[in-house]
Amino acid sequence: MDYKLFGRTGVKVSPLCLGCMNFGGKTSPEDSFAIIDRAIDEGINFLDTANVYSRGKSEEVVGEALKRNGKRNRIVLATKVHGVMADDDPNQEGLSRRHIIEQCEASLRRLKTDVIDLYQLHRPRSETAIDESLRALDDLIRAGKVRYIGSSFFMSWKFVESLWASKELGLNRFISEQPPYMILDRRIERDLIPMAETYGVALMPFGPLAGGLLSGKYTVGNAAPKGTRYAEKVAWQQEMRFDDRGLAAAKKVAQYAQEKGVPVAEFSTAWVLAQRGVTSPIIGPRTMDQLNTYLRALEVEITEEDNSVVDTIVAPGEHVTPYYQKDFSDFRASKYRW
Repeated sequence: MDYKLFGRTGVKVSPLCLGCMNFGGKTSPEDSFAIIDRAIDEGINFLDTANVYSRGKSEEVVGEALKRNGKRNRIVLATKVHGVMADDDPNQEGLSRRHIIEQCEASLRRLKTDVIDLYQLHRPRSETAIDESLRALDDLIRAGKVRYIGSSFFMSWKFVESLWASKELGLNRFISEQPPYMILDRRIERDLIPMAETYGVALMPFGPLAGGLLSGKYTVGNAAPKGTRYAEKVAWQQEMRFDDRGLAAAKKVAQYAQEKGVPVAEFSTAWVLAQRGVTSPIIGPRTMDQLNTYLRALEVEITEEDNSVVDTIVAPGEHVTPYYQKDFSDFRASKYRW
């Protein structure tokens, strides 16, 4: 495993980050334990979850897995805060000091750990001043409950605003950002990646398979197969452009990968791994077979020819699926419940 520096921290992480959203939900606890153990055995030392994934169950499963295998001290453990944690309390969501500190304590209990390595704001929240959130996060670091802090879905201007506030107020700064990034949506190449390179920010992009569009299971003119994400979440078909344009681009990627002799899921993941500014893409396996697919992507070499072909399908900085479409500075938690 070729470990990579995580931004300016000096910490080394595996080139793939194991995303744990499915654990405790679609993936049973026992299957989740097996996937986590296998990932660690293969050299992955970076796990990412969130309090809102299955309302805490994902964190519980991850905590139990690390307790069982005794590998907690080898792992860079990341979780997130922002989403709705109770339907009957308006303060059980967001980025207020109250919610951040309360949820950090809850995440520590569920994860069965004394410290969270990377605590991230899961979404920006324009109604909450950034210094309100940063002061709470800084207090958690000083209390020894969090080691590093980061963000997710922050646009470049919002991230730089946070750096400015941290500098002005003498607070610990964000060291990472978690954006969507894949062949079908390359818009972070316009300014987020250059910003990250300029300020030494680690990027842990999620969605290398575009929610499954680049897995090879969806085809133009056919309905989403039963049991797939796009079949179960009909709203996604409109939100994420499950249409002929997106599927046609995905088909071109699949055809090229086939010519290269590589399954499209492995090729698409390897492509993200090979792009400038990327630290550790987040993978989200639901099954052991899916984990094996992601692991094989580490063996795929992306050439200049590969990059040139991808550029003809989706130009640099452009997109055919709108993963990065919204103004995430005002992204309401109540609209997106995991």
